[in-house]
Amino acid sequence: MSHTTAARGVPAHAQPEAPGGPEAQQGSLLRQPRAVWAVAFACVIAFMGIGLVDPILKDIAAKLDATPSQVSLMFTSYMAIMGVAMLITGVVSSRIGPKRTLLAGLVLVIVFAGLAGASDTVGQIVGFRAGWGLGNALFVATALSTIVSAAKGSTAQAIILFEAALGIGIASGPLLGGLLGEQSWRAPFFGVSALMVIAVIGTALLLPATPPTGRRTSIADPFRALRHPALLLLGVTAIFYNIGFFTILAAGPFALPGFGILQVGWVFFAWGLLLAFTSVAVAPLVQRAIGTVPAIIAMLALFTLDLVMIALLTEHTPVVVVGIVASGAFIGVNNTLITEAVMGAAPVERPVASAAYSFLRFTGGAVGPYAALKLGENVSPHAPFWFGATAVLIGVVTLFAGRRLVVGHTPHSEVGSSTEAEAVLVGDA
Repeated sequence: MSHTTAARGVPAHAQPEAPGGPEAQQGSLLRQPRAVWAVAFACVIAFMGIGLVDPILKDIAAKLDATPSQVSLMFTSYMAIMGVAMLITGVVSSRIGPKRTLLAGLVLVIVFAGLAGASDTVGQIVGFRAGWGLGNALFVATALSTIVSAAKGSTAQAIILFEAALGIGIASGPLLGGLLGEQSWRAPFFGVSALMVIAVIGTALLLPATPPTGRRTSIADPFRALRHPALLLLGVTAIFYNIGFFTILAAGPFALPGFGILQVGWVFFAWGLLLAFTSVAVAPLVQRAIGTVPAIIAMLALFTLDLVMIALLTEHTPVVVVGIVASGAFIGVNNTLITEAVMGAAPVERPVASAAYSFLRFTGGAVGPYAALKLGENVSPHAPFWFGATAVLIGVVTLFAGRRLVVGHTPHSEVGSSTEAEAVLVGDA
């Protein structure tokens, strides 16, 4: 993901310039104030939450006498609240300021991750994961703008730092879950809570006060944005795509019956590494080669085929492992491109477009895991992946049918301003 030109079709007020003059655009990437490193560290921990529970899903089901579909509700509650919370993060930040929003999000994660670790039933964990999702939404939606404002050097360098934190968090979440989960299924939850305490202290002490600036946004703004056909089409496509995405996360561990906690952690660690690498390094290359919308359609089609392969050969563990890891490449490229397309899909501020899109996409993330694993319980082990493949294929057909609505609004170039990049990365998270 790079940072050159802004998307077409977006008004000038939504395309802020990088702060500072030529001197501000120079400097070492690693020579940053301590405040930047404090927020970047917190970002790593926040992004760990995406895949942290993957390695311990089977152990939680066994220890708490729960079915796979009941355990999958940990994803459902987390993603559902994340989606709804994305509608209010701008409202909160524009009223209390970024620093207070960051700290509020971190404190919520500390509390609810700790409560999840102390739970005695799956129902309790599901409820506390919802609170965790609210905290994560408040933090992640504010983190990049905070890093950009506090960092030395160019906006591009600040974004690279944020991308690095995102990649490390996504990749290390499953591995940390596996390592700590070897001791107890509760340990990953307590581990995140403890690390977030360090992040809160660092952020509180090192980040200067950040009073609210700009206009106060309204919770109605994202819904107004969905009146634009291109943005609505991309959001609907993302619903079906995310059903497939979270089918991999939720059903993948149960398709590896002979794997222990740490082995599942390593599989999803490789998945996260590939996702992070392709989202940053490969997506711009594919975009330049064939254009944004054709690239999205191609990645979704390849993801569909990947899920079909797993569905056909679910009993063959090596195939499932390869399919899970390979899906990280298609997900990584698609996450960058489809969210970037959103930024030019409607003549509204990019954070508003991102909030509208995130609300829709996380609907798929909430529905997919439970539906997939319910099919796995009642139909066959193959059924979750057929379900995921069918959903992604519907996304392909939807976008292909309405592609003319989107093509005129999407850039052939790469990600531009800090605000645009923030929305892209928040969407990825």
